Amino acid sequence: MTLLFDLPANPCVPVLGEAAAFPVRRVFCVGRNYAAHAREMGFAPDRDAPFFFTKSAWTICPSGATIPYPPGTENCHYEMELVVAIGAPAFRIAEAEAPSAVLGYACGFDMTRRDLQNAARDQGRPWDCGKDFENAAVIAPITRAAHFDPREQAIRLTRNGTVKQDARLSDMIFSVPELIACLSAFYHLQPGDLLYTGTPAGVGPIAPGDRLAGTIDGLTPVELAIGAAE
Repeated sequence: MTLLFDLPANPCVPVLGEAAAFPVRRVFCVGRNYAAHAREMGFAPDRDAPFFFTKSAWTICPSGATIPYPPGTENCHYEMELVVAIGAPAFRIAEAEAPSAVLGYACGFDMTRRDLQNAARDQGRPWDCGKDFENAAVIAPITRAAHFDPREQAIRLTRNGTVKQDARLSDMIFSVPELIACLSAFYHLQPGDLLYTGTPAGVGPIAPGDRLAGTIDGLTPVELAIGAAE
């Protein structure tokens, strides 16, 4: 079959110390996975089950980029997160076996058009316009799982040098194995899938001229500069 037009290749993420890159298939995200963040969003922490939303692969943005202030919003927020890169198929996988599906980990930003997200939430509508937009899934190079084990490492974000988010990975309501096991009950997870695992408290707005830096002990930092709106 002849195609009407060509699509660009899927975005890829560098793997630390390797020539080969990680091609991105899908992007899954976890909502309100830190108790303090749930409270700052106006919700009680919930241990019943995690909930997920998605971003398209085309939202991937490499660390170190300068992006225009996102269109259609007057209140775009940063959210610093641990990102899990899936490297093996996983469907209905047990929590104890879930780490075997992980290729590696990275620092990432889940950028959010908060005004659009809140308006959609208040009307009982999907969050797509608030979460799924160009450059909304920022990611640093991936560190292989053999060199990183998420436990109690510090997770932090600075905006223009000032600390805005400061927590521990152990503060997550649902651990990485729990998240993978739960998500794999709904999807056939495959190599190339990414999982953004939620953000700590302290989210806030960005503005043109801002510089964001996110760190997790043991991983390559993620950085982003905000340019003028288009």
